[in-house]
This record gives sequence, structure tokens and C-alpha cells, in this order.
Amino acid sequence: MPASEIKHIITNDGSSTLYSPQYDEHYHSVHGAIQESMHVFIRMGLDALPAERKEIRLLEMGFGTGLNALLSLLHRKDRKLHYTGLEAIPVASEMAAALNYPDKLGEPALKTPFMALHDAPWEEPVIISPGFSLVKHHTRLEIFQAEEGFDLIYFDAFAPNSQPELWTEDIMRRMYQMMRPGGIFVTYSAKSSVRRGLQSAGFNVEKLPGPPGKREMLRAIKDNVEA
Repeated sequence: MPASEIKHIITNDGSSTLYSPQYDEHYHSVHGAIQESMHVFIRMGLDALPAERKEIRLLEMGFGTGLNALLSLLHRKDRKLHYTGLEAIPVASEMAAALNYPDKLGEPALKTPFMALHDAPWEEPVIISPGFSLVKHHTRLEIFQAEEGFDLIYFDAFAPNSQPELWTEDIMRRMYQMMRPGGIFVTYSAKSSVRRGLQSAGFNVEKLPGPPGKREMLRAIKDNVEA
């Protein structure tokens, strides 16, 4: 989609998001982009992994603005993070440069690694900073094939009513198969059909309090035993 068709929006916590007319969806919650990502993906996802997991393989469905990747880099602590991002419609570099996340996080120096996330070549692993590697795939989830198991999945596709093909039971089963035992799947959606799809795939699913403006979210965990 041409960058001119995507609109820059300021959300209620002062942080940026983008609006896609094609899907009639915002990339993040209008109640607060940073607030939502911190709650759903960092606190309920990354921080929930056992402390003894010092090397984490993470898959994000919907790389989008790069906010979740930036927050993961910032909050990885002393763990090595191998970050895989999937994106079918990449955000143009000039659009990414207008996003205000480094300033709103109070760390303007993060602008350099943030733009490195966006400017990294597709399909090639790169080191963004010591302990944080990234590979971005310009592809659709339906055809993505993983070579290694993931410890954590950020499922940040557009909402089920906008992209129903990404929220099916078959997709959730593929997510389960891509994960290592004990792996965690987190998403902002709490839709009952999504919950049922995750349960049918084999996950243990729990509803958790959602971020500001949203009552609930879902976290799913793969049993910590080898099949």
C-alpha cells in the first residue's frame, strides 16, 4: 500500500500509531499505542517467560510499526533475543521515521536502533545491538515456514473481523506446532472464536485483564512436555 494511503495518528497516551484505510484498522490501540504494547506483549508475554530462559526465539506476526520489537529490545534484560518479524505490507522508512516512540519512551537515542529495525534488509538476519538479532520476512503468515521452534509469539495481526484468514483454528494449530514446549502466545484479542481455536490447537488458554480501553486479552501456553 502506498505510504500516502496510511495515516499517522496520535493515540491517547501521546504515542504514534498508523491507520490503514485498506483494513479500516489502527496498528495499535487509539487508547495508547505504547501502553497497549507494553501490557499485552511485554508484561504478559516477554516478562512471563521463565527467568532461566536466557536465549529466546520470538516470532511476531505483524511487524508493522516496529513498536513491539523496539520495546522487546529495551526490556530483554540480560537475555539474548532472536526476533523474527512477519509483515505482508511493510511500513515505508519515511513513515517509520515520523513515529515518536523513542521520544515518548524518554530515550531519544533509541531512534538509531528503531530505524535500524526498519532499515534492516528483508530475509537476512542482522544484529541490531549486542544480544538482539532480527530477521524480517516480507511474507504472509499462511505461507511462512519456520525452521526453529519459538519460545514466544506476539500475535499482532489486524482484528479477526478485518483479517479472518489469520485467526482460524488451522492458523492456531500452526502456531502451536511452531512453538517449543512451555512457549507463550499472546494477543490483544479476547474473541471467543480465537480462544476456542487456541484450545483446539492444544494450548492452555487464559483470559487476562486487557490494556486501557480493552477489558480482556488472551495468553496461551504450550504444555512444558515434549510431544
